[in-house]
Amino acid sequence: MIKLIESLRTLIATPSVSCVNPAFDQSNRPVIDHLATWLTDLGFSVEILPLPTQPHKANLIATLGKGSGGLVLAGHTDTVPFDAQRWQSDPFKLSERDDRLYGLGTADMKSFFGLAIEAIRQFRASDFKEPLIIIATADEESSMDGATALVELGRPKARYAIVGEPTYLQPIRAHKGIMMESIRVTGRAGHSSDPSLGNSALEGMHAVIAEVLHFRKDIQQRYRDIHFKVPYPTLNLGHIHGGDNPNRICGECELQFDLRPLPAMDPQAIRAELQQRLQTTLANTGLDLQLQPLIQGTPPMHTDATTAIVRLAEKLTGHAAQAVAFCTEGPYYNQLGMQTIILGPGHIDQAHQPDEYLALDQIHPTVQLLQQFIQRCCVQADV
Repeated sequence: MIKLIESLRTLIATPSVSCVNPAFDQSNRPVIDHLATWLTDLGFSVEILPLPTQPHKANLIATLGKGSGGLVLAGHTDTVPFDAQRWQSDPFKLSERDDRLYGLGTADMKSFFGLAIEAIRQFRASDFKEPLIIIATADEESSMDGATALVELGRPKARYAIVGEPTYLQPIRAHKGIMMESIRVTGRAGHSSDPSLGNSALEGMHAVIAEVLHFRKDIQQRYRDIHFKVPYPTLNLGHIHGGDNPNRICGECELQFDLRPLPAMDPQAIRAELQQRLQTTLANTGLDLQLQPLIQGTPPMHTDATTAIVRLAEKLTGHAAQAVAFCTEGPYYNQLGMQTIILGPGHIDQAHQPDEYLALDQIHPTVQLLQQFIQRCCVQADV
């Protein structure tokens, strides 16, 4: 246990914030370097792969054993930004109180790496019929550049993957995706005393918003999945800004929204449909329309309930696999050809919150559960 707590203390003490705001964004290399050292000491073959888009950040692929198939244990090394004044203790110091371990990344999701390494200690490469692969990525909390770099690389290749996001050790086999989009309407500014002197982008945006809400109603009627708590796609109008003064006709207006598609939905097709509808709405107005993504976005995830990894997870945990609204790197591992589930310690309610914590009573069950997965997927290879 001493080794485990020391590794968790080191991971929490090593800042690795990723953020779309450069003022808060940090490299994850120090975390990757710690993991590389520990896994090398356990006999893993370790590769550190700088991101093509951000070479100061990196992914890690560590392999124990040889051959095809096997199991991936995957997670991200970055955390979200934090408000230090809202924490009762130092976010970068692992603090134990109330039978909990507090610190930035304890739940989401640095602790998973420490617990995975603890689970691995009882195994040797010679035990394995199929390999065990540890994946640590960069930028899950912002750009998803780490996961997309793996897909572009075409690695890793394994039979199964477990992404250790906080699920309270209950298996997740599906989640919604996320799209963040910008709609920009451009008209012509002019003196407000004479409407003929301009073309109001703000009035055009009024028509756009009405059409977006009609679009939302339509897709919510078309797409339903009862496995989700909110069984339809959501679309949230999150931010709007336009014009510069009450006595000027608004020359430009921008609306930003997020859309969370269900697994049955193709994000590109959804965007194309909305683009067509909005162009029709503004036809013959003289206003210019631009619809573009604010982020790359994450596709929905779906792993079939009948797959071997889902059945094994349900057997080992005693819980039926669920569907959730939050996003993970899971769909990228599915794209690489692996049967993927989301399963890890801690609760999603703790993620991105002040005083983030991992309950101590999650530690032993997580280590034991991961050992069972490794035994079945790598040692026995009989899933």
